[in-house]
Amino acid sequence: MDARFKRLDLDGDDIVVDIGLATRELHAVLADLNYRNLDEVPAFTGVNTSTEFLAKYIADQLVDRVHEGALGEGARGLAGIEVTLHESHVAWASYERSL
Repeated sequence: MDARFKRLDLDGDDIVVDIGLATRELHAVLADLNYRNLDEVPAFTGVNTSTEFLAKYIADQLVDRVHEGALGEGARGLAGIEVTLHESHVAWASYERSL
C-alpha cells in the first residue's frame, strides 16, 4: 500500500507533510480494517469492497484527518492524496482526490 501526499509548494518548513503524523494517521485508519471481515464492517454494508473502493475509503479517511488537523497545520496546504493498494505483484488500483 502506498499513500502519496501532494502539494503545489512546500510549506514553511520546506516539507510536503509531517511524515511522522501522516504515518501515525495512516496506521490508525488501517487499524480499523486489518484482520477484519470487511463484509461485517457497518460502514461497508451493501458495498462491493473492491480494491478501488478501499483505496477511496482510505483516501477519504486521510482527508478527514487533514481537515481535523491530525496531520498538523501544514497539512492544510495539501493539494491531494493518492492511495494505491496492491492486489499482487502485477495488479494494483489507485484512487486520488483533491483537498
